[in-house]
Amino acid sequence: MTQWFMVIAIAIGVVAFFVVAMSLTLIFKGHHIDSEISTNKDMQRLGIKCAVQETREDMAAENCDDSPCSGNCAGCDIEHNQK
Repeated sequence: MTQWFMVIAIAIGVVAFFVVAMSLTLIFKGHHIDSEISTNKDMQRLGIKCAVQETREDMAAENCDDSPCSGNCAGCDIEHNQK
């Protein structure tokens, strides 16, 4: 019984630590941590893109010559090109 109590106590302690850490970030920075690539200005400035966006851009660039995308490969339907 004491082993289960220790495991539960440690789990509660770890969760409490992360709640306090996130609260301190919110208190000192004044906002939540922005981990979304599409809305994080620093990631956009560094040119970091989401893996899905990079894959779609790569697939559109490969299939641009034989697709009816009128010159704008980023606007093409990627799934339509894969038959």
